[in-house]
Amino acid sequence: MTLLATFFLLASLLSFQPSRSSSSLRMGSSLSVENPQHILISPNAIFSAGFLAIGHNAYSFAIWFTEPHFHSPNTVTWMANRDQPVNGKRSKLSLTHDGNILLIDASLNTAWSSNTDSLDPVELHLKDDGNLVLRKLQGTVLWQSFDFPTDTLVPGQPLTRYTQLVSSRSHTNHSSGFYKLFFGDDNILRLVYDGPDVSSNYWPSPWRVSWDVGRTLFNSSRIAVLNSFGVFHSSDNFTSKTSDYGTVLQRRLKLDSDGNFRVYSRNSVSEKWYVSWQAITNGCLIHGVCGANSTCGYDGKSGKKCKCLPGYRLNNQSDWSHGCKPMFDLTCNRNESTFLEMRGVEFYGYDNYYIQFSNFSACEDLCLQNCSCQGFQYSYNDKKGITFKCYTKTQLLNGRRSPRFPGATYLRVSKSYSFSGEESANDTAHDHRVCSVQLQRDYIKTSGNRIVSVFMWFATALGAFEMVCVSVIWCFLIRTSQKSDADQQAYHLTATGFRKFSYSELKKATKGFSEEIGRGGGGVVYKGILSDQRHAAIKRLYNAKQGEGEFLAEVGIIGKLNHMNLIEMWGYCAEGKHRLLVYEYMENGSLAENLSTNKLDWSKKYNIAIGTARVLAYLHEECLEWILHCDIKPQNILLDSNYEPKLADFGLSKLLNRNNPNNPSISMIRGTRGYMAPEWVLNLPITSKVDVYSYGIVVLEMVTGRSTASVQEINGEETYDGRLVAWVREKRSNTNSYWVEQIIEPSIGPDYDRSKMEMLTTVALNCVNEDRDSRPSMSQVVEMLQGHGSDPYS
Repeated sequence: MTLLATFFLLASLLSFQPSRSSSSLRMGSSLSVENPQHILISPNAIFSAGFLAIGHNAYSFAIWFTEPHFHSPNTVTWMANRDQPVNGKRSKLSLTHDGNILLIDASLNTAWSSNTDSLDPVELHLKDDGNLVLRKLQGTVLWQSFDFPTDTLVPGQPLTRYTQLVSSRSHTNHSSGFYKLFFGDDNILRLVYDGPDVSSNYWPSPWRVSWDVGRTLFNSSRIAVLNSFGVFHSSDNFTSKTSDYGTVLQRRLKLDSDGNFRVYSRNSVSEKWYVSWQAITNGCLIHGVCGANSTCGYDGKSGKKCKCLPGYRLNNQSDWSHGCKPMFDLTCNRNESTFLEMRGVEFYGYDNYYIQFSNFSACEDLCLQNCSCQGFQYSYNDKKGITFKCYTKTQLLNGRRSPRFPGATYLRVSKSYSFSGEESANDTAHDHRVCSVQLQRDYIKTSGNRIVSVFMWFATALGAFEMVCVSVIWCFLIRTSQKSDADQQAYHLTATGFRKFSYSELKKATKGFSEEIGRGGGGVVYKGILSDQRHAAIKRLYNAKQGEGEFLAEVGIIGKLNHMNLIEMWGYCAEGKHRLLVYEYMENGSLAENLSTNKLDWSKKYNIAIGTARVLAYLHEECLEWILHCDIKPQNILLDSNYEPKLADFGLSKLLNRNNPNNPSISMIRGTRGYMAPEWVLNLPITSKVDVYSYGIVVLEMVTGRSTASVQEINGEETYDGRLVAWVREKRSNTNSYWVEQIIEPSIGPDYDRSKMEMLTTVALNCVNEDRDSRPSMSQVVEMLQGHGSDPYS
């Protein structure tokens, strides 16, 4: 009996689970859901694998980045049974003697299996890169988690023609969601919304052909990989770099539950993850984000916000993906329908009819003829003169509220439905029927004189005619008074891409222009709160003498600009002598306000430098018009809640002709003293290199913490009476290898990337060369800062 007991004891010890330091599971062994010590840890201790609680008494076998106190699955990189969790009691993962991995529930049902077999000895090993590998002892791989990704890729893990990422259902529900990232049949890497009822592509932009977004169809490999330096490259020619590119960090690329895919980075386990890159900036461009019969509005401060259409209510109070349902019934009787105008609202896709050149009545009638038509979209087209496009909608999906949308959507509703006050305040119903008036006619028979009768008939007819005319005119005046302002705003919206505000609206929003937040050569900026409770920056222009036509023409150019590092313009006012611009409000103010504080660490400053360079490259080289800013300075670089740079005051800059690079048309000096290129003073031709010069000065100010005036005390060591550029050049020309340490702002401290700092300073010095031809272009600046390549201008 003693020998028998000893045998069973030894057998139990041999089959006992691995400890925390184990990275492998041998044949015949298992991991128990009830023992928190039963986990695998990679040899470098970066990754862990084991059971993870994903709900009440619900567990999945997963891999995650090792955390000191891991309480939530926010760093999970892989799940075996995301759609079939197991019980928190008696469940286990076993490596059987025939070479199969089995995840067994408490009821002894198989929740997941690797479906492998082997006659040779095998082991399950968690590698340093986070790949869980089932391999023979001599090294042959039978199965690996990298071949079956869930919603995350880690550096070195390929996305191939045979794999895809599928988002989770929500932040707390880790079952398969509605968004997928995969290679389509055309070899293009795509994001797709695959909902319960409909499916649609939304990235890259479905209305643009592949070569317009830099993709190529001609690749057969279909592979995309993220590396540890922060570069994500796909075989269709798509490449992205993280904001912290160039440094080896812990990273993960995840397709989030909101349909966006992002790269997250961190330095070590003691630090929090942060977003270092994302595919889509505006979350409302993602399909299905708010469900059917709803619209999505986005602002940089609060993100996206879903809203049911007027006359609709939410299907599921806890899940917007279920959309909204109508609180009225529509019939095929056209006389029982009317239309509700929703300005600045568009719906992508599901068009029953599309008419390229249409008037409003024809578009309305086209919708009324179709029982399944839910409304129609009427938008402006400026490619062939002022024309309007008509789209009739069978479904109202992918709705978006945008002040830049040049048109409106007309929602079909029942005449019998009574809208609430809130709905009426947001959207006013308009019945675009011909206005008719019922006239009361009394015919009196009499035996009087025929001439009198004829005269009375004539007088009656004349009176009736006058009454008809007066009624029609009165109806027209009422209709005009109700819609003239709306039509004017709609016209200006379509012509410029922005909403037209009244002066009284903006005066009320700014409380009588009482809170000044900025001032420049073009005007004074005030903080305001619009009627929809959005915080706005409202700029009152000095040049009030500018004609409305000229003003609207320049504003229209702004409407065509779109870049993540450009301040977003929401609207304008051109009323009498008043000229105002309405912008999004930046929570962290300007770069100038932050330079003298400790809020900007090294990484933030480097990100600001790259972001500003990108937007200048966009203005100089990517716009249909060649746009020079002419006043780059810290006061015109604003910072949002994440300290992302937004270039302001670009709107009324001088527009230049690409075919005339010397641009002698600029006769007036523009800019701010200290940031102006020598060309302005020497009366030389003005090119984009004036912005390059100003950018270089701004970067030197960020690096040194000093203004463009004389440098008086540097690190408490010396006094220099020259200008900033000359002082930095002198330090760099010295043979002393510690010149970088001598120029950087003391508050930066020792925690910075010296090679990046050296490159940034060198690029800035190249930008401020007196000879404009010796300065790089802004696209070359972006390339050097992002790629840390060799400097062709040194």
